[in-house]
Amino acid sequence: MQKRAFIIHLARATGRRPFVDELVRACPVQAEIVDGVDGSTLAQDRIDNVYSPRLHQPHYPFRLRPAEIGCFLSHRKSWRRIVDEDLDYGLIFEDDAALDAAIAEPAIAFAENHIANAGYIQMPVRSLPGEAELSSESAGFRLLSPQVTPLRLSGQLISKAAARRLLYLTEVFDRPVDTLLQMHWITGIRPLVVTPSGLSDHTQAAGGSTIASGKSVFERVSREIRRFAYRRKIERLSRNHKAPA
Repeated sequence: MQKRAFIIHLARATGRRPFVDELVRACPVQAEIVDGVDGSTLAQDRIDNVYSPRLHQPHYPFRLRPAEIGCFLSHRKSWRRIVDEDLDYGLIFEDDAALDAAIAEPAIAFAENHIANAGYIQMPVRSLPGEAELSSESAGFRLLSPQVTPLRLSGQLISKAAARRLLYLTEVFDRPVDTLLQMHWITGIRPLVVTPSGLSDHTQAAGGSTIASGKSVFERVSREIRRFAYRRKIERLSRNHKAPA
């Protein structure tokens, strides 16, 4: 199979560079760094060309911050590499992830056997919340189909066909990339999850999130209420819809 790993890294996030170098070293697939899109430097006309609130139901309850737009564009940049380089699939990692190669290598090999049919397989950094249906199992590794696709895109395998479809669907977007990928009734792609993945999250050790920003107590409480209501809507839709062919 033609494959490559892409590690999204924002150059100004210097605290994360040691994690990036370690990911390159530990990854069982040839890996290279993809320069992340710095949302703080995006011109307004560039933002207006790609971001349009309230495209899909349920409406995302928050306006995207520049960093979230940059994150989405960074993933699109990686999807584009998969398509342009005619890869069977790509591995995409964010730069605050760490690989335990002893687990990750057989996990990736197992997932690779299914990526052509699945299209998109997440490598989670924490236990799955909620229910999940077993899709396949081998040598202690499981491929699961969660009722609700987990958030966070620390690591994933993406086939060329899935990358091409996602590029087409996200020329304009209205919510964070991980939130959109929950909406299989929109994307036509219902991500599977491989577990154990051998992937862990080192956001705090890497200097904290490059997206989160400080807010008052009132703002945080208000956001949590709206986030909760939104996630309940996504959960109901996810349970009630089958991914289109």
